[in-house]
Amino acid sequence: MMLSSRFFLLNAAASMLCLSIIGCTKKSADPPVTVTEIPKLTTSDVSNIETTAATCGGTITSDGGAAVTSRGIYLSRTPGFETFDIITAEGTGTGTFSCQVSDLTPDFSYYVRAFATNNKGTAYGDTRSFKTLKVVTDSVTDIDGNVYHVVTIGSQRWLRENLRVTRYRNGDPIPNVTGGEGWKNLTNGAYCVYDNLAINGSTYGNLYNWHALSDSRGLCPTGWHIPSDAEWDALGTLLGGNNIAGGQLKSTGTLEGGTGLWFSPNTGATNSSGFTGLPGGYRINYGNFYSLNNVGYFWSSSDTTNNNAWNYVLDANNEALTRNFNFKTNGFSIRCCKD
Repeated sequence: MMLSSRFFLLNAAASMLCLSIIGCTKKSADPPVTVTEIPKLTTSDVSNIETTAATCGGTITSDGGAAVTSRGIYLSRTPGFETFDIITAEGTGTGTFSCQVSDLTPDFSYYVRAFATNNKGTAYGDTRSFKTLKVVTDSVTDIDGNVYHVVTIGSQRWLRENLRVTRYRNGDPIPNVTGGEGWKNLTNGAYCVYDNLAINGSTYGNLYNWHALSDSRGLCPTGWHIPSDAEWDALGTLLGGNNIAGGQLKSTGTLEGGTGLWFSPNTGATNSSGFTGLPGGYRINYGNFYSLNNVGYFWSSSDTTNNNAWNYVLDANNEALTRNFNFKTNGFSIRCCKD
């Protein structure tokens, strides 16, 4: 009887175990929960600032888990965006975008911030400000008929374009020296264009050796002169010091971004002065060309020795107006200053 009971209990236990195994159902995993957020983005530096137009934009780094359906900028005349215009950029999704803004008021401060919208809501980038340029009201013409616009910075008046004249003020031609060996051995005034390409001359102006600008026949239009070392220094001081003045003097935008002539990053460039400094490169004293789109070298009329003279440099990689001296046989850009 005891053996039979034990057998019965074992059978019952086995049956229960079997039923338990057969009846056991594995619970399916819950589907992943997608948490949607508003996008993340930053506002780009404003570039190509003119009297009535500028290029604004932003970079969307995350769509927040849902497709970005609209992006663009808010533009306002007040930092609090009490009133604003919305300019929508082309395209959707993440990445960098830009908007061309027009019909602005000259010499006026504006505030801009980028936005991006998905089905969760709208996100905004940080606020940037910029000031449109003053209207250029006058110009001057050189002996070749080239027209230059004029910008007033403090008490100084400067040409907004690099000099591209090919004759002295009295009509005598300035030698155009193309060959490297010919340039290397010069003791008289001469000019060239970068890589001897006419398109560079029309875009960036000519490169002159110091002998040309010191010639008594004169390079600048009547009533204008090559700025001295002291006048360049005064310009830098007026703009807050040479360590930051370059940003206010450089034209804005980059080649890589399709918005300007400077190589990236064109650090600190705002052109808030209206000077519109260009990266015309230079020609070294032994005749080779260097650094187009990366630097702009500008002569002063002040020499340091028989062989060297002061010059000032704008650079894509910093916001300084750098003072330097170089051989007079180098080829640099020239900006004229009003007498």
